[in-house]
Amino acid sequence: MTAPLHLALDWADWLNLFGHFLLMSLMSVGGAISTSSEMHRFLVEQHHWLTQEQFNQSIALAQAAPGPNVLFVALMGWHVGMNAGSTAAALFGVLVTMVGIMTPSTIITYTAARWGHRNRDLRAVRAFKQGMAPIVIALLLSTAWIMASSAGTGASAGAGAPTASAVLANWPLWLAAIVSGLIIWRTRIHLLWLLAAGAVLGALGLI
Repeated sequence: MTAPLHLALDWADWLNLFGHFLLMSLMSVGGAISTSSEMHRFLVEQHHWLTQEQFNQSIALAQAAPGPNVLFVALMGWHVGMNAGSTAAALFGVLVTMVGIMTPSTIITYTAARWGHRNRDLRAVRAFKQGMAPIVIALLLSTAWIMASSAGTGASAGAGAPTASAVLANWPLWLAAIVSGLIIWRTRIHLLWLLAAGAVLGALGLI
């Protein structure tokens, strides 16, 4: 477990955080989760506002909990505020990140969806939808790589990519991820059962 951070954020930092989440909202093809690799670069590697552990926990908790998975953005804002030293700052962090990530994408999605529905039979619209599919998959895979490669390596805020030997040392985790992906793809087993199985294996120290 990494040591807690003690940040001194001024209004310029909060504005920077808000502006960057506005930009990431414009990149969120496939949902906010597809931009998490950029969030990792900005929050963990560049500014050191989150630890690697806090970043991973935000995504894991939001994925496991009921409700929209965009809540991981709120958790990241919460952690930034708590690292700044107060619950009030944490609540403000939630507001800044959620308004930033939701506003542009919501407006664009609403407008584009209406236009796309009216013109759904056009070849260009169909081609665009098919072409975006591999981009979304690649963005999601980048998120999976960041989370899996950092687990168990002692990565902390600002730490670089783990070495090949560190990644290979965690082969049970990679194997569990691959098997889980194949099960989700080829069966109808609910994701919560896989999460429960992962929790049991983790408690036993097998992954």
